[in-house]
Amino acid sequence: MKKLVSIIIRTLNEEKYLKELLESIKHQSSIKYNIETVIVDSGSTDNTLLIAKSYDCKITFIKKDEFTFGKSLNIGCDFAKGNFLVFISGHCIPTDSDWILNLIEPLENDCQYVYGKQIGRDKTKFSERQLFRKYFQEKSRIPQEGFFCNNANAAIRRDIWEHFRFDESLTGLEDMELSKRLVLHGHLIGYISNAAVYHIHDEVWRGVRIRYEREAIALQSIMPEVRISFFDAIRYILVSIYEDCRAAIAEKVLIREVCSIFLFRISQYTGSYFGNRSNIKISNELKYRYFYPKQTNMNIHSHHIKSQDKIRDKDYD
Repeated sequence: MKKLVSIIIRTLNEEKYLKELLESIKHQSSIKYNIETVIVDSGSTDNTLLIAKSYDCKITFIKKDEFTFGKSLNIGCDFAKGNFLVFISGHCIPTDSDWILNLIEPLENDCQYVYGKQIGRDKTKFSERQLFRKYFQEKSRIPQEGFFCNNANAAIRRDIWEHFRFDESLTGLEDMELSKRLVLHGHLIGYISNAAVYHIHDEVWRGVRIRYEREAIALQSIMPEVRISFFDAIRYILVSIYEDCRAAIAEKVLIREVCSIFLFRISQYTGSYFGNRSNIKISNELKYRYFYPKQTNMNIHSHHIKSQDKIRDKDYD
């Protein structure tokens, strides 16, 4: 009898790429596994749920005021029935029909938690493509050293998840936090380069900054020894812009991409800097800002800016 793989997708207004994702899942090789698709929706108001229903997805929900990345995944895993639990973002598309086979294979043998390659496509920004090339290289590592992991394209054995589960308090990086705990308990993490997806981030610059800010806040819990000074942030911005411009020159796209390069790296490292230095308690208003940046009103934005000003004033007293 074939084992069951549950593909868990967190959604909030993902209609733009969801149909393409579900169509790719529909055409995944079923030689070895049966596949079910689980949607964990946090309040979509577009056609996300209609698309999911048309592909016979199993749908569950999480309230916006209860949302964290870890909690939504735990809800999805509880709802799912599979022997293996696969995580993919609603704006990621598998590159071929063997994605599931390749992603799950190490879980049958060497590893307990694995992640696959990510490639830019469509509106993925140039600098983010460079990050994908850095962290998702051509050679697989089964198992890898360290605890880097990314749930935009990942899988875990159900028994391992049931024992450890995702941390529901973090503002991001729930994948790395779980991966670190697994490594500390002697489990193995794997990277599979031939289990690839296109990752299509279509964010405004403020969204990029917020994403890195909330991840930096989460990183304080995972790696409290990592600190970013003002001069570190400036250095990181300058070095990454230089490297990105070199890559753009090599690809003959510098004129087209130069503004994007500057804006992405400034957004990335200003967000990382302020998130790393933040020591405020994450209120419901700030959680809403971090998890639903496109829907955040100006009052919440003003509240957070004032909070950050207080932090900076304290830091420089």
